[in-house]
Amino acid sequence: MGAAMRRIHVGNALSAFGLGFTVPYLYVYVAQVRGLGAMTAGLVLAVFAVAALIVLPFAGRAIVRRGPRPVLLAALVTAALGSLSLGLASNGTTVLLSAAALGAGQAVMQPALATMIVDCSTADTRSRAFAMQFFLQNLGLGVGGLIGGNLVDSTRVDSFTLLFSIEAAVFLLLAVVMATVRMPHSPRIEGAPAQSAGGSWKQLLGNRAMVQLCVLGFVLFFACYGQFESGLSAYGVEAAGISTSALGSALAANTLMIVVAQFAVLKFVERRRRSRVIAGVGLIWAVAWVMAGYAGLGHGSQEMATAAFVSTYALFGLGEAMLSPTVAPLVADLAPSGMAGQYNSAFALVKQLALAVGPAVGGPMGASLHAPYIVTFLLFSLGITGLALRLGRQLTAVQDQPWLGKSRVVARGGAAAEPVGAEA
Repeated sequence: MGAAMRRIHVGNALSAFGLGFTVPYLYVYVAQVRGLGAMTAGLVLAVFAVAALIVLPFAGRAIVRRGPRPVLLAALVTAALGSLSLGLASNGTTVLLSAAALGAGQAVMQPALATMIVDCSTADTRSRAFAMQFFLQNLGLGVGGLIGGNLVDSTRVDSFTLLFSIEAAVFLLLAVVMATVRMPHSPRIEGAPAQSAGGSWKQLLGNRAMVQLCVLGFVLFFACYGQFESGLSAYGVEAAGISTSALGSALAANTLMIVVAQFAVLKFVERRRRSRVIAGVGLIWAVAWVMAGYAGLGHGSQEMATAAFVSTYALFGLGEAMLSPTVAPLVADLAPSGMAGQYNSAFALVKQLALAVGPAVGGPMGASLHAPYIVTFLLFSLGITGLALRLGRQLTAVQDQPWLGKSRVVARGGAAAEPVGAEA
């Protein structure tokens, strides 16, 4: 890795650290420590999602026009101010406004950092770069949550003020680090200021392969990430009788699988068609849902149910490790020259939508409709396989098998070949 990529990966780790450092404790902080009640605490969590949905459509356009680094620096300063004010807030209005600033800043970091990775990588290094990003994000989330949990005390407001102040300092430190990154020249759209935001979105929606990838991405995030801490955990407790300690073990198994398998899996997927790798993830997750069904609907011992439930989370981790070097580079390779920021932001928007809808649908189903819940998400997983194979027919040979040639994002000059069946 070059110096720029090393700093970008430090940025990925620090941004994930900040997220894991405070978000798990927001509910306790708002509802109990500040005494604002469960309703306000729930609104704070909703504000995070709403703020992301509002700013992401504009973030992509800003990245295209200004470049990813200035947008990232603005997001980091916004998140730092939001975090600091959240630690000092004592009433509902201030808490909600602070959460909106923090949520908006954190949402914009993801596509900005992803676009910086695109600009600093080549077709040969991009999959490995995104695999490293995913690895460091999980590591940062885990370390941040561990340290944050040991700092807070629900009987002391000042412990949470310290927590949010440290998070703000981390974001400002990251801004300093990112300001030193020397970005290579990356293609920008000539005359971008004259093109309307609506025109750029119309261009994106006219890319049939990208639209299909967004639909696939929604199903991926809805059926996996959107269920981790909502529907699947509720199902485990209510249907399988999983204890809270066993649930913690299942989450740990997911993270451990990612950490252990990430780079071994990378060697496996680097020379395989991206569409077929994603299709394989759908099959792996289908097996995971079958294991979850056995845990809650089978008639084995409690030990067997717990083992099956932990295996479910581990299999999800294996699928995630396969997706990290596959989906994000594909988003970049589908983008026309200079439009990677727009495409990254659009895909981040799809992810946020799925993460907002997933718990709302899966939570009640997992808690009370046990068999329908398993069948529904088993079918969603099989749907991932079907959607991935269909997407493969829209991709060019280089987009599906990047080792055959240079990425269309980093290629200089010349028109990229249109996928078979794509509309003009």
